[in-house]
Amino acid sequence: MTDAVVVGSGPNGLAAALTLAASGVQVTVVEAADTIGGGTRSSALTLPGLIHDECSGFHPLAVDTPFSRAFDLEAHGLTWRWSDIEWSHPLDGGGGAAVWRSVDETAARLGPDGRRWRSLFGPLTRRFDDIAEDFLRPMLHVPRHPVKLAGFGAYSLLPAAVLARRWSGTEARALFAGVAAHAFRPFGSPASSAIGVALGTAAHRYGWPVAEGGSAAIGRVVSALLAEHGAKVETGVTVGSLDELGDPDIVMLDVAPAAAARIVGDRMPRRIARALTRYRHGPGSFKVEFAVQGGVPWTHEDSRRAGTVHVGGTFEEIAATEKDVVRGRMPERPFVLVGQQYVADPTRSRDDVHPLYTYAHVPAGYTGDATAAIEAQIERFAPGFGDRVLARHVTSTAGLEAHNRNYVGGDVVTGANDPLQLVFRPRIALDPYALGVEGVYLCSAATPPGAGAHGMCGYNAARSALGRLAR
Repeated sequence: MTDAVVVGSGPNGLAAALTLAASGVQVTVVEAADTIGGGTRSSALTLPGLIHDECSGFHPLAVDTPFSRAFDLEAHGLTWRWSDIEWSHPLDGGGGAAVWRSVDETAARLGPDGRRWRSLFGPLTRRFDDIAEDFLRPMLHVPRHPVKLAGFGAYSLLPAAVLARRWSGTEARALFAGVAAHAFRPFGSPASSAIGVALGTAAHRYGWPVAEGGSAAIGRVVSALLAEHGAKVETGVTVGSLDELGDPDIVMLDVAPAAAARIVGDRMPRRIARALTRYRHGPGSFKVEFAVQGGVPWTHEDSRRAGTVHVGGTFEEIAATEKDVVRGRMPERPFVLVGQQYVADPTRSRDDVHPLYTYAHVPAGYTGDATAAIEAQIERFAPGFGDRVLARHVTSTAGLEAHNRNYVGGDVVTGANDPLQLVFRPRIALDPYALGVEGVYLCSAATPPGAGAHGMCGYNAARSALGRLAR
């Protein structure tokens, strides 16, 4: 029987393991931490009974993918929950804007800019199933829907600062700034619209759901399916070299590129090792979890019903802070993403005390403490917030990397989203998962299609391995 070892149990490692196991491969997953899940772990970080997502909290690209369709995680116990509003963006003075699942409802609330919001996201939303089928695969492939993908690419390749000129109002521009900031890129750089266009369209097509009971539910369901297929999972096992794994037919590495080069060592061709060690990581995140009595008192009413709240002010203000972060300067008022998962999933709360998820964009490897800056930004749009905080849990950039070694310097998206790496990660290759050593593959979020708890990096890598075995 063919056997495989998967190093790392993040969503991609688990997806690779399940894909292999379902094809009859004997699989063992080894994980350095004491618990599985990688970026999808959840726990009571502040007060007993409050469930906090330790990294990934929202899953717009995980609902309908080749991996999710192949294994139907919902039929095996995974439940998705949605908030009334996908994301919101408060502004000074109590105003703001919000995105609903419906393109029309969103556009209706944006005044004169609504027509142009609809003209961008309406057609993309209708075509997004076909578009996603192509962009969830490696870039160097023959697209199945070339015309639709080209239309999506025409917007995605633009700098965010250019695409934002579609809208003249402060509210619509701020809405786009918040979602575009997920790229951790300066808004003037080419292709800095790509993440914002993808996530914005996904919000209208699939919503930004959360997993009931915490993101850890994703790992639990996949782990149960692995057990049904006879796979083994071992935690507390650190792998430093291929030699420690015996002689399996397949090795899947759910690790950062430089770590893969170290594990494979001299067996890896020099040109591939050089590409992996030169792989660029992006800015960091500084994370603070709060236990909040009664929720956040946003002055912008719709923000109280939103799953995600982007905190950072106007388009111009966020553009300036993102530029500072990429250049290694910590802004006084950073961009802060606030996750209110409990709005969609009340099981995470305890009575009227709610878990609040926040992180600020900070320079890579930032060694300062951004807690006060995060609280000040929330207080700016929700006066009285500090008085409702019952407990905090802080994770610095170093803490994020210690918790998950793939997050180098606090880089939770596992790689800089500059134009080259956005398209060709981790290197330019027909098969970006193969590492030049027979049977050894990279399957982390540093491979296509990139960050997110969708499992598609692992699924694609496993399919590559199975294809080579068949040949």
